[in-house]
Formats: sequence, C-alpha cells, structure tokens
Amino acid sequence: MHLDHLVTSKQLTRTDIETVLDRAAEIDADPSSVADRYTDTVLGLLFFEPSTRTKMSFDTAMKRLGGDIVDMGSVESSSVKKGETLADTVRVIEGYADALVLRHPQQGSAQMASEFVDVPLVNAGDGAGHHPTQTLLDLYTIRENASLEDLTIGVMGDLKYGRTVHSLAHALTNFDADQHFISPESLQLPREVVYDLHQEQEGAQIREHDSLEEILPELDVLYVTRIQRERFPDENEYQKVAGEYQIGPDHLEAASDDLTIMHPLPRVDEIAPSIDETDHAAYFEQAHNGVPVRMALLDLLLSGDGGDDDE
Repeated sequence: MHLDHLVTSKQLTRTDIETVLDRAAEIDADPSSVADRYTDTVLGLLFFEPSTRTKMSFDTAMKRLGGDIVDMGSVESSSVKKGETLADTVRVIEGYADALVLRHPQQGSAQMASEFVDVPLVNAGDGAGHHPTQTLLDLYTIRENASLEDLTIGVMGDLKYGRTVHSLAHALTNFDADQHFISPESLQLPREVVYDLHQEQEGAQIREHDSLEEILPELDVLYVTRIQRERFPDENEYQKVAGEYQIGPDHLEAASDDLTIMHPLPRVDEIAPSIDETDHAAYFEQAHNGVPVRMALLDLLLSGDGGDDDE
C-alpha cells in the first residue's frame, strides 16, 4: 500500500485493494500467525456517532493482533461537550495511541483530522461521505462469494446519504464492474458521485433504476442498504420513502440461484428475516469479515508498509 492515512476509497488502487484482501485471507486462514505482532501497540477509537460492528471489529482486530485500545467513549462524557475542537481532540489522543480510528457526523472530518496527526488515521465513516474500511470488507465478501471479475452488482436503497454506497461504488471502478443503482428519485446517488464514476470507469455500465425487478435477474450481487432516518433533514421526507424498497422471498424467484445478498447493517425492514436462512444471505458473514480485513489493514499501516503518501 502507498498510504499513511485511509480517508476515502478514492485513494485505493486495485493493487492496494488486492494487497489488503490477500492479507486478510492469510489472517483469516491462520489468525495465530499475527497473534503477538503488536503487543506494545495501542489503537485509539474516536467515535462521535453510534457504532456496533465497526467499533467492535476494530477493537477485536487490534486485540487479536496482540495490541490494545484506548476509547474516547461517548461524546457526552468527553471534552467535546466542553467545546474542544476535533483538531485538538485528535492531537491529544495521538499522544496516547499508535493509530487512530475516527467516526464523525460531518462529511470531510476525517480528511481534516488527518492533517493534524502523524500516526495513521482511518476513517470509520464521515457523515454521508465515505467509509473505506466497510468497502474493503464488502469487496472481500464479494470475492469470497462471487467474483470481482466480470461482476454485475445492484445497489439498492439510500444512495444519497449512504456513505457505504459511495465508497463501494468508487472502489468497484478499479474492477470495471457493471454497477446498477436502484432507488427512489429522492435518494438517487448525488450527481457529483455519478459524474466521478463515469470519469473513473470506462467500458462498464453505470446505470440508475427505480425498480429492482427490471435488473434483478442479471445480478451476481445485490447490495441492500437501510433508509437512513438520521440523515434526513425533514422527517416528512423520510416518511415518504420509508419501507419503499424491500426484498422478500417472492423477489428471489426471479433471481439467479447464485445471487449473493449483502447489507452493511443494521437493517430495519429492507430484507425479510426469512431470507437469512437461504444460501443467498451473506450479510452476517460480511459483518464477520470486518475483523480479518481490519486486522490486515492495521497490520499494513502499523508495519510501515503504508508508504509515505498522506492524501
């Protein structure tokens, strides 16, 4: 890899992605191979928004590498409540840790914070911006269940505010995937993201749809996302689309037998629980994959293999 900080999936080349995924596969096959590698290393967790999977998997990843974590805790119990700026917070915690993981509600916050620290900083989600480590575990899950080559993927749900969607879409341009985006008009991909995808990818499809039925039979992977109530500035606008895009057993009758269904979680009602027991469901495996993938990323960053590019 050529990075000191991981802020956005736009930074990742195909080689970077394959390096992380290959390292994750090695760790997944033999976790004991790295069990004591970072016994004197501390990872700082700065989560300004709620998190279950991302926070706990980074915590688990660091401990399985032999290290430990220091956790800022909730915003309410930190000096942020006293008016401390993000720049000051990261500079303080840099003094306690060898790397930082930051989640923040403001888009662009991770980029700004990375400019104030010398230790590796990983973006764990910045508002409606990016979530690059989720993207890496998504790509790992796709590679394990389908293929990153000749991939046809449908992404359905909240594409406007969905940072996991934005990150994944950019990363998939490295593999010339055919990408189909399914959403109500009010939750379509931001126009600047669509423009960037067309600029980044040549020779493969990037198409938008308002219906899953028209594209479902062609898909290798269906990536479903939650309608994110907390991102809507107006509750009435949320109510107009809540529950509009769901998938149940009846939909699968038109799908390929090999279709892989993914979801970054948490889900509300986008995927019927009855699908959990089918061979299509990969979302709990996807969540599990956060541990080996984040172990691999931390190993590469902390070992000094991240290079000297601090974009």
